[in-house]
Amino acid sequence: MRTPLADRIRPQSIDEVVGQQHLLGEGKLLRRIIENSEVPNMIFYGPSGVGKTTVANIIAANTGRTLHRLNATTASVADIKNIVGTLDSFLAPDGVLLYLDEIQHFNKKQQQSLLEFMENGKITLIASTTENPYFYVYNAVLSRSIVFEFKQITPDDVETALYRAADILKNEFFKSYEVNIDSAAVTHLAHSANGDVRKALNSLEAIFMAVHPDTEGKVSITLELSEQAAQKKALRYDKDGDSHYDILSSFQKSIRGSDADAAIHYLARLVAAGDLQSICRRLLVIAAEDIGLAYPQAITVVKSCVDAALQLGLPEARIPLAEAVILLATAPKSNSAICAIDAALSDIKNTDTGDIPPHLKDSHYGGSAKLGHGVDYKYPHSYPNHYVPQQYLPDNIKDRKYYEYGDNKTENAAKVYWSRIKGSI
Repeated sequence: MRTPLADRIRPQSIDEVVGQQHLLGEGKLLRRIIENSEVPNMIFYGPSGVGKTTVANIIAANTGRTLHRLNATTASVADIKNIVGTLDSFLAPDGVLLYLDEIQHFNKKQQQSLLEFMENGKITLIASTTENPYFYVYNAVLSRSIVFEFKQITPDDVETALYRAADILKNEFFKSYEVNIDSAAVTHLAHSANGDVRKALNSLEAIFMAVHPDTEGKVSITLELSEQAAQKKALRYDKDGDSHYDILSSFQKSIRGSDADAAIHYLARLVAAGDLQSICRRLLVIAAEDIGLAYPQAITVVKSCVDAALQLGLPEARIPLAEAVILLATAPKSNSAICAIDAALSDIKNTDTGDIPPHLKDSHYGGSAKLGHGVDYKYPHSYPNHYVPQQYLPDNIKDRKYYEYGDNKTENAAKVYWSRIKGSI
């Protein structure tokens, strides 16, 4: 029986795992736990195919403990009791690691059956779930576990796994032949997988199973084969080329220009290409750069939509993304914030701005008054309307204006307010 490719190339060490650097990078908590071989009860939360099972296997190998795997969709309390029966025997002298996949399918009684053994240390639970554990895992189990969120794998990381798999497949299928792999084919598989490494690997293996050497003894893995395996047509979209940046540029300019229809069109191109990361990043930039202070709450709403999209994954992610795009395209616009910070940065880079005024310097230490630090500072809250005129900018640029109120309702209201307050003094 042929072992699935995902199992044949499964990483054997932390450094071979693609993605999840927020958990497995140097100095990160989960990496330290694995390296120290002292494993607490843990819950791995994240989409399918992002490395949860792989990391559990690495933990088991690193600690030398027996690993038992159960899937909560088919397992029962009896299965847990059978595992418990191996405790303190030559089969599991130091206890066992129990990897329980899809724990959200266990009911309360089944989850509670684990507690006694989790507490005495005979079973160390590593549970995985694609659903939010704070909704689906009972508090008694949750409170005894550390939750680690696994993020969706980026297309670049999926490509790394695909090239590693291709080397294995070449040796298995075409050891005596010259194999040429079109980089566009790998890129397409990586984007089509929507962050699921297993899905991308399965598609690649199907291609190797189907392709044959030509009359010259050469094997070609083409974009056309990649499209057939992924059952998805490749768009004119090169993540490192002009097309990528052309689409993103058109996307942002359409939102900036308040054309919701064009913005949705370019969003659709990005969604069809599976480029979730670029969409989310660009939307957050647009909320700050182009909508800005005209609708300050926009970035909060967009951040919520982006978080939902990343948690859902494609294709469902298209819904909150569309919501964010339409909100931004139809919102009032202001670039006053980016203009202000860029002007200030230009002065920092090109101008001798001078020293900070003495009365603004830190005075929370003995001897500060002798240096003149904090002396003559006026505390605005002690004055009417919480405002008092005083110099804040360094002497060299004391009259510099960075922020200009935008021509919109929100900023106009602020302008009227401060004109009244400052004009009355």
